[in-house]
Amino acid sequence: MIGIVDYGAGNLRNVYRVFTSLGFDCKVIEKSKEIKDAGSIIIPGVGAFNQAMEKLNKTGLSDAIKEFSYTGKSILGICLGLQLFYDESYEDGLWKGLGLLKGSVVKFPEGSLKVPHMGWNSVYKTREDDSIKRISDGDYLYFVHSYYAKPENPKEVLLYTDYGVKVPALVRHDNIIGMQFHPEKSGDTGRKLLEDIGEMIK
Repeated sequence: MIGIVDYGAGNLRNVYRVFTSLGFDCKVIEKSKEIKDAGSIIIPGVGAFNQAMEKLNKTGLSDAIKEFSYTGKSILGICLGLQLFYDESYEDGLWKGLGLLKGSVVKFPEGSLKVPHMGWNSVYKTREDDSIKRISDGDYLYFVHSYYAKPENPKEVLLYTDYGVKVPALVRHDNIIGMQFHPEKSGDTGRKLLEDIGEMIK
């Protein structure tokens, strides 16, 4: 069973719908004690970093997610969910994240590009991986974000997009996978990606 963590993230129902439409057994998880029974978990996300961490900490979900990560079972983070994996974020201050991945979440540099970064952007592979086996260089995925991750270990980045800077689009470290884009809004390419990752993590 894939547990989708409910901490008030705006795209939870969309993520639930697309995974169940692909045939995966999913359950929305609201309580920390439920996490340990899942085969894998998804952390969706639309919203502010500090508010998300405040909710995760207050409910005990943050500790439960960290403990779950030590089991080797898969964790998938989508958009804000990916950003929460990192040590810290500079979104409206400085806030501690889950610390599952080393690095920071920073704002796009000032310039001619519009922020938030919103719309379809092409992605490119840095190397091959089972999680992106049906993705090709130049495929388009849908992004909505004002901040992006800067991992300490560049080898964790499997896909990137260019928006004035190289933005990690999909990262993986062992059992932890994160997507900055919204696969549930990314048409056929997003569905293919979720099919492959769903098979990996179910």
